[in-house]
Amino acid sequence: MLPGDKKKSDHHRAYTLDRRNQYKRLELLQSMPIFGGISADTMAFLLEHSKLVAVRKGDYFYHEQDPAQSLFVLVHGTVILLKAWQGEDYILKTLKPGNCFGEVALMDLQPRNTSSLATENSRAIEMTDNTFHQLYKRDIEQFTIIRMNMAREVCRRLREADSRAFAADIQARRLKRPH
Repeated sequence: MLPGDKKKSDHHRAYTLDRRNQYKRLELLQSMPIFGGISADTMAFLLEHSKLVAVRKGDYFYHEQDPAQSLFVLVHGTVILLKAWQGEDYILKTLKPGNCFGEVALMDLQPRNTSSLATENSRAIEMTDNTFHQLYKRDIEQFTIIRMNMAREVCRRLREADSRAFAADIQARRLKRPH
């Protein structure tokens, strides 16, 4: 093998690995509720305009009250969502690969309502508000479907939170009753 051939071979492997990873990321996104009904062409567009973000164990993707400019899709690792209350952080949820986080702040145009801490080295696809704006200009129907899917996911989480709050309220009432 000539020296130039090795260089070409290494480049090809890197390209093949990247293509294989792109395919895995595309499959991951297609399996998620917020991307249900989205065309392969649109998914490829979103991936092309997104970046992969690596966060080390113990570091944050974002902090509560940060301005919101993107959502994340966890590809590798584990992340916990934290909520601050009276100076303490409390775990709301543990996220695994395939979970989406950060979309609430994109929907309500408010600062982040949670912090996202990597509990192990993690990687996530970051889709910015700008990417969604480009999609809006490119294909308003696909953009609208994603927004509707996001709203459904947020509503599903709200139902779960309502059920937990109701159960906690009933439990507190039981504890307050005289015996």
